[in-house]
Order: sequence, then C-alpha cells, then structure tokens
Amino acid sequence: MKKIVLLFLSFLMISCGSNEPQPIKLNVDSCEFCKMTISNGKFGAELLTKKGRYYKFDDLSCMLLYAKENTNVQVQSFFVNDYAKDNTLIPAEQSFYLRGGALNSPMRGNFAAFASDKEQDNFQKQLDAKTLTWQQVFTLY
Repeated sequence: MKKIVLLFLSFLMISCGSNEPQPIKLNVDSCEFCKMTISNGKFGAELLTKKGRYYKFDDLSCMLLYAKENTNVQVQSFFVNDYAKDNTLIPAEQSFYLRGGALNSPMRGNFAAFASDKEQDNFQKQLDAKTLTWQQVFTLY
C-alpha cells in the first residue's frame, strides 16, 4: 500500500508543471510571434500558459504582441532575459526596464530588463535609456 501511495505522489508531483522558465536555446529556438531564430541572449522572452505550455520570443515586444493578439492563450507567467546576465530568464513582473537610447533589440522593441534597480541604474547611464516599470511596458502594446 505504501508503494502505491508513494508512486501516486510521485506521479502527482511530476504531472504538476513547474512555474519556472525553460532555458531558451540560442540559435535553435524560434520566436513564436515573428518566427525568427532566437540568437541574442540579452533580449529573449518567454511566457508560460496556465496549461503549462511555454512560448519563446526573440524580443519582449514580440511576446507582448503575441499575448495581446492571442487572447485565448491564458498566461500564467511572463519571463524576460536579464540584460546584465546573458540568456538568464527572470520574472517580468518583478523586473526593472530600460527603453530606447543605445538599445537595439532584434525586433526594435528596444527594451532591456534587469533583475535589480541597481543594475537598471548602472546601464541607464551607459545606454542613455528611459526607465520603465512592467506596467508601463505592458501598456505600451
């Protein structure tokens, strides 16, 4: 009986999807929106649906356009690449953003995301870009 319960609990844990991002495979994965190969680890993005499906994007603007054009897709989480840590996905809602200036992203969204406000401040001076919150970024599209 204990083995059956243990087996059932193991199956239950495996079947419950993770809320963590899946790594983007640079030069392998393609953008769900524009279909380009994702090649730059500073600008990638990903969304996780409530059904547990991951969609990958080469630019934050592609992810937002996809989410807003595909209202039937129920988004659980948005993730963005940390500009300061190449190809490292972080939660979009908790990130700090820059836009414009010297930023040049694949689809010209020209957003950079950061895990901390300190990193955002450091790069803001270097890139001469405007600071934004997630809410401001989200409402631009």
